[in-house]
Amino acid sequence: MARRTDAKAAPRTPLSKERVLRAAVALADEHGIEALSMRRLAKELGVEAMSLYNHVANKDEILDGIVDAVVREIDLPPDDVDWKTALRTSAISECDVLLRHRWASSLRTARRGGGPAQLRRADWTLRTLREAGFSKDLVYHAFHFLEAYVVGATVQRLSFPYEGEELAGMAERFLRDFPSDDYPDLDRHIREHLEPHDGESGFELGLDLILDGLERLRDG
Repeated sequence: MARRTDAKAAPRTPLSKERVLRAAVALADEHGIEALSMRRLAKELGVEAMSLYNHVANKDEILDGIVDAVVREIDLPPDDVDWKTALRTSAISECDVLLRHRWASSLRTARRGGGPAQLRRADWTLRTLREAGFSKDLVYHAFHFLEAYVVGATVQRLSFPYEGEELAGMAERFLRDFPSDDYPDLDRHIREHLEPHDGESGFELGLDLILDGLERLRDG
């Protein structure tokens, strides 16, 4: 005879758009953006695929939503922080966030428009530059310089994630047949990959060069 129990099953967390998007981000982080489908997402949430449509219109809304969810993680310092520190902090945070969500940089570039978090961050950056005393033209160009640098540097790190012994082994194999006498400076540069370098410091060095250059243009 089966034993009866008076214990009640734990209540299931109600489905919501926020919960759907959190699950979609987690799925993309673990398995890649190409693994994200309505059926797979519903399975992760323990519901039928049709239940998702009570909270999102379609997969496009999910893709737009997870991009915006990732952008919400980027730090936006308060207005009482000086402009250079604020932009530096936010740029470093953006790089860290995009490295944490490896799928996000390419998806954000591919999606048109922008959600509330993306619009708020763009407006914050433009306002920070304007209130720092940059001219209209410099605000326009600086906005694009900073975004291009952060996204480009991040994509480069994502597409070439090798380091340590793996990177040293690649460099050594490449140099076996490399015409070093013809390209001595390139040879020297490749050999420097065998030495320890701080990739994070390299990103911050480039960022500081851009910010310092913008400051000189503003004050020139």
